Amino acid sequence: MVISIVRFAANGWIEKLYIEPGFFFSFYGFEWVKPLGEWTYLIFIICGISALFVSIGFKYRASIILFFLSFTYIELMDKTTYLNHYYFISILSLLMIFLPAHAYFSFDAYKNEKLRSQQVPKWSIDSIKFLLFIVYFYAGLAKLNSDWLFKAMPLQIWLPSKYAIPLLGDLLQQTWTHYAFAWAGALYDLTIPFLLLIKRTRVFAFVLVVIFHVLTRVLFPIGMFPYIMIVSALIFFDSKIHNTLVATFSKWFRISKSLFDNGAVYTFPSSWIRKASIGFLSVFFFIQLLVPFRYVLYPGELFWTEEGYRFSWRVMLMEKAGYAHFKVVNPENGQRFYVDNMKFLTRFQEKQMSTQPDFILEYAHFLENYYQNEGIQNPAIYVDSYVALNGRQSRPYVNHEIDLTEIRPSLKPRTWILPFDDEIKGF
Repeated sequence: MVISIVRFAANGWIEKLYIEPGFFFSFYGFEWVKPLGEWTYLIFIICGISALFVSIGFKYRASIILFFLSFTYIELMDKTTYLNHYYFISILSLLMIFLPAHAYFSFDAYKNEKLRSQQVPKWSIDSIKFLLFIVYFYAGLAKLNSDWLFKAMPLQIWLPSKYAIPLLGDLLQQTWTHYAFAWAGALYDLTIPFLLLIKRTRVFAFVLVVIFHVLTRVLFPIGMFPYIMIVSALIFFDSKIHNTLVATFSKWFRISKSLFDNGAVYTFPSSWIRKASIGFLSVFFFIQLLVPFRYVLYPGELFWTEEGYRFSWRVMLMEKAGYAHFKVVNPENGQRFYVDNMKFLTRFQEKQMSTQPDFILEYAHFLENYYQNEGIQNPAIYVDSYVALNGRQSRPYVNHEIDLTEIRPSLKPRTWILPFDDEIKGF
C-alpha cells in the first residue's frame, strides 16, 4: 500500500480524481465525506506514512487505525473510483486493528521487551485466512452465472481488444479461449482457498496464484491488486516459511532476528481487550458472510438494477455501456432544456453515472439544487437513458416519465428502473 499511494500520487491521480472535478458521487449514508481541496494531499500523505509505519510495526495500533481511517476516507470521497480491492484493503485494515501483528520482528517489539512475542493466538492468523477465503470463494460463486459460463461475457468483449499482447494476442481472438478463461476463472476462485489450506497442495496452489494474478495484470489495468493478492496468499504457509523470509530480511537490513526469538506467547493487555477482539471478529465475519447475499432482498435482475452488487466480490462480471440525457423542466412556464453533462462531470464520472442507477439519481438531485440556485423554483428533472449489458442490444434504462427529484435516495427497491427483458441465471 505504500507503493500504491506513491504510485497514485506520481501518476497525478490525486489531482485528476479528487481535486479537478466539481462534483463527487457519494455512498449512501456517507454523503458528508468529501474531498478537501488541496488538503486532500494531506490525507494521502497520512495514509502513505501510516502504511509505512504498519509495515515496520512502528506505533502499530495507532498506525493501523490511522491507515484504516485515512484509506477508507479516500475511498468514500467519490463512489466513481469504487473497486473491490479497495474495499478489501479497507476491511482488512479494520480487521488488523484487532490483531497483534506487531508482536514479532517489529519496531515496537524491538523497543518493548514486554511486547516481544514469538507466538500469537492461532485465531489471529486464521482470521486473515478466512477473509481471503471469503474473497476468493464468493468471487467464484458470483461467476456461476449464465452470462459468464455459457456466453463467456464480458470476456468476449474484453479479450479480443488485447490483440497487441506478445504471444497471447492471436490466441485471445479465439472464441474457445474466452470460454476457457471463463470456466478456468470460476474453477480457480472456487478451489484456490481450499488448495491453499491443504498443506500437500499449498505450493502448487501458490504457483497458480502467481500465474493467475500475473496473467490478469497483463490482460487488465487493475493496478496493485494482483500483487496484493500474491503477497497475501503467503499467510497460508506455516511458520517455517515466514521465519525463512524474516531471516532474509534480517540479513538485508542487518537486524538481529535472534533478538525476537524468545518463544514467548502473546498476551493481550487485559482479558476484556481479548474478549472484545474476539467479539468484534465474530460480528465482522457474520456481516461479511451475509452482505454479499443481500441482493436476494431485491426484485429484478441484479446486473441490471445493481441493488446489492457492490461489496459482494463480484469481480469483472459485467460490461455496461450507455448514456443518460437529462432534461430540466421549469414548472412555472413549461420551459425545458437538456443538460450538458460535461459541464459538471469528468468523462470518467459521466461513463460511470450513465449505467448505474444510484449515480443517476444522485446526479439528478445535484442538478435540482444547481438550477434552483440559478433561479428555477422546484425544477423537474427527467432522464432519457439507454444501457447495453454484456453485449446485448441497448435498451431503455430509467422511466423517462418520472421526475427524479420526487425520489429520495434509500435502500428500497428502485421501481423507477425499467424491467430487464432477459434473465441471467445464477448467483
